Amino acid sequence: MTNASLSRYRAEWFDGPGGVRRDILAGMVGTFALIPEVIAFSFVAGVDPQVGLFASFVIGIVIAFAGGRPAMISGAAGSVALVAAALVHSHGLSYLLGATLLAGLLQIGFGLAKLDILMRFVSRSVRTGFVNALAILIFAAQVPQMLGVTWHTYAMIAGGLAIIYLLPRISSAIPSPLICILVLTGISVVVPMPIHTVADLGRLPASLPVLTIPSLPVAWDTLRIIAPYALAMAAVGLLESMMTASVVDDLTETTSNKARECTGLGLANVAAGMFGGIAGCGMIGQTVGNIRYGGRGRLSTLVAGLFLLIVMVPLRPWVAQVPVAALVAIMIMVSVSTFSWGSLRDLARHPKVSGVVMLATVAVTVATHDLSAGVIVGVLLSGVFFAFKVTRLMNVQIDHDPVSDTRIYTVSGQIFFASADMFADRFDLRDTARQARIDLSAAHLWDITAVGALEDVVTKMRRHGMAVELIGLNEASAVLIDRHAPLIGGAG
Repeated sequence: MTNASLSRYRAEWFDGPGGVRRDILAGMVGTFALIPEVIAFSFVAGVDPQVGLFASFVIGIVIAFAGGRPAMISGAAGSVALVAAALVHSHGLSYLLGATLLAGLLQIGFGLAKLDILMRFVSRSVRTGFVNALAILIFAAQVPQMLGVTWHTYAMIAGGLAIIYLLPRISSAIPSPLICILVLTGISVVVPMPIHTVADLGRLPASLPVLTIPSLPVAWDTLRIIAPYALAMAAVGLLESMMTASVVDDLTETTSNKARECTGLGLANVAAGMFGGIAGCGMIGQTVGNIRYGGRGRLSTLVAGLFLLIVMVPLRPWVAQVPVAALVAIMIMVSVSTFSWGSLRDLARHPKVSGVVMLATVAVTVATHDLSAGVIVGVLLSGVFFAFKVTRLMNVQIDHDPVSDTRIYTVSGQIFFASADMFADRFDLRDTARQARIDLSAAHLWDITAVGALEDVVTKMRRHGMAVELIGLNEASAVLIDRHAPLIGGAG
């Protein structure tokens, strides 16, 4: 290993602005923020809570070493659980474990193939919509814990929020959410009251995870069943992880290795499947909480995974007494800090299409509770608006040289599938001029649709007896024409 590699390795693990202590404490906060969401999504997926908790422990450990984004927390939650639910309900847990293994292998392949480059097509408006929608969903997930409860729960939530927001004004040595958990748990133990605790969310594991090989029939029918779900789980997991990594890049003003994150997540999911867990992905709420409270290095990710194991088994009786109100207060703080409040002001300042894309991403995500659906709609809208914008920049100016009786078409702008028809419509195929000159010096042909439109125009003009000349083709456009329509380059 070179000196440069050693320096980078040390920086990713130990040289964050908060130091080792801050990474450890922030990781512990991330663990407590992770538990209720993992348990909730385990129920969504139709599996026992310990399946999600075991998976989150394994994923956290593996991704700390293999992931491409330091300080990012991953676990068994998110839209992956929604995809897994149908498979569990129709075929059972064994098929889910098989799909988890296959999804991990697919993600490793995606990373090795550098398919993370597709993230370049996700605009800032879509990323902002993704973040805002997630903040809304995080808050909405807390609402059921605040319905049908006594006033004690509201008092505990209010007290937790007061600790979280006011304590940093006195001291920030220990993350205030961790203090919130300790204080509220102590109060609930000393003064018994009718409130929900973590024990009410689901059965916590009583033993360590063990290596589990899914007992599936070795047959093509098995692959036919699990392959569609595995592909969907792999795609959704990668999308959420890539979006989370991008958000952390923005928050920390650093860069990350997205291809390595793809392969790292794949390795983590393969390991999760081998230990009887469900596939997972990046968890933006917990990750943002980790970042807000000083987590910057891989150590915070590792601590989140290791501490989850400690919490699940040795400290299980104590954790069972943690009030749900404390976790609700933490997640309310995370949702408030996650939401991009400046984006509301930007709606009036930025172009309207950017606002439409952001709001559509939020609306679809909140309506479907599927982050991937919102991002896909946002990307598609961004593409449509971009195509319309580029189309308007394409122009064809028409002149006539009476001396040589030549109609001159000066084309400018980008010609591709979205502007090809508009380009073709600008030519008068019933023109009585003797010849036509098409000047493409200020234009560029991008695809075979553009070449096909130009070929149709030239062919029809020549069929009407006009001599057609093409001039000004740039090298890339000329190569495209020579390859797909070589006959239109010559004189008519």
